[in-house]
Amino acid sequence: MLIVSPLKLSRHFPREIGRLLSRINLYLISKKLSLFNLYIYYYISLSFDSARMLSMARSKQRLSLSLSHFVFLLFLVQCRFIHVFSILDPVDFLALQAIRKSLDDMPGSNFFASWDFTADPCNFAGVYCDGNKVIALNLGDPRAGSPGLTGRIDPAIGKLSALAELTIVPGRIIGTLPQSLSQLKNLRFLAASRNFISGGIPATLGQLRGLRTLDLSYNQFTGDIPRSIGTLPELSNVILCHNKLSGPVPPFLSQTLTRIDLKSNELSGSLSPSSLPPSLQYLSLSWNRLSGPVDRLLNRLDQLNYLDLSINQFTGPIPGRIFTFPITNLQLQRNQFSGPVQPADQVTIGSVDLSYNRLSGQVSPLFSTVQNLYLNNNRFTGQVPGSFVDRLLNANIQILYLQHNYLTGIQINPTAEIPLSSSLCLQYNCMVPPVQTPCPLKSGKQKSRPTAQCSEWRG
Repeated sequence: MLIVSPLKLSRHFPREIGRLLSRINLYLISKKLSLFNLYIYYYISLSFDSARMLSMARSKQRLSLSLSHFVFLLFLVQCRFIHVFSILDPVDFLALQAIRKSLDDMPGSNFFASWDFTADPCNFAGVYCDGNKVIALNLGDPRAGSPGLTGRIDPAIGKLSALAELTIVPGRIIGTLPQSLSQLKNLRFLAASRNFISGGIPATLGQLRGLRTLDLSYNQFTGDIPRSIGTLPELSNVILCHNKLSGPVPPFLSQTLTRIDLKSNELSGSLSPSSLPPSLQYLSLSWNRLSGPVDRLLNRLDQLNYLDLSINQFTGPIPGRIFTFPITNLQLQRNQFSGPVQPADQVTIGSVDLSYNRLSGQVSPLFSTVQNLYLNNNRFTGQVPGSFVDRLLNANIQILYLQHNYLTGIQINPTAEIPLSSSLCLQYNCMVPPVQTPCPLKSGKQKSRPTAQCSEWRG
């Protein structure tokens, strides 16, 4: 087979044809194409050399005719064998090779079976191309329950300059997140959840100004959440839950941000009233060490449909306005919220958990429309509103936990039968006589508070 010299091409043919034929030459050598394609290439090369000899011996007109035949043949090959011209960018090709060398299938996985570098890499499992560039890379079988990959993420991944989506499925990837990811200026989606990636989250991710989703959940990341991530203007989803992150929650400035999930970390400090955008629909900060008041912040987040601030050290009042938000699940339990709770309107949230706080005052009848209501382990006083009893007996309330408060009475007939689908617990209050209801085991065995604790509430 004749190997065409780019120098010869530059002397006798347009530069564009020279580049094209050089790429075909490189592709045939590196990819070991079929004999038929080699024959096509040989014919092209031979046509070129014949044209060159004609140019030396015959008129310019004959050379022009040969050149026309040559270009026409190139056109036919491009139409019939388009894959010859869809050669992956050499930089991307080498980057994929480096990524493959640093990762392996876990037992039971055959994800890399198709990664044969004598074939077109754009046909590899998880590799998606546009032209000669890789635009999406999904490392691992995305089907639920499939084994993932093991190894490390090679820094060469930063060479995939057109990459817009990077997904690493759950597996046993270890090591740190490469700093070279900051070179992926087109990256929109980055997900590497449920692996064993450790170290800090690179602050240079803040250079990915088009990033919309960042999911590094269920790993072993440590250190602060970089403030630079909070400045990303297009960010929509931040999912960093179940790591070992510490320090404060940085301000997030993106006005398109809809989801923040930072639960199960070691975050501390307070949240400023303007630290989160009003576009948020999902906010989970549970199982951290966050503190301070949040009433001014929560009043701004009127688009929330899910709010979980449980198991922190938040203080101050719970704003009544949040009960009018389109929330379906409200979890504020196990904090240090205090004061009365006065919803602004009838509460239509399906599940409300305010247990294990320091809330006081009377139980508002506006909570009687909640299907699952947890007000236990607070400092509520007075009578339980009759509207709760009516809805409970009609099975409209499934769970009503009022144990471990200072409640003094409930207007319910002792012979009334609570539906089997409903659960009422009134244990350890100031009711005389105590109302006997089945309660969770963790409520303890004492039916009523000591008299000394109840005297002031009974007047």
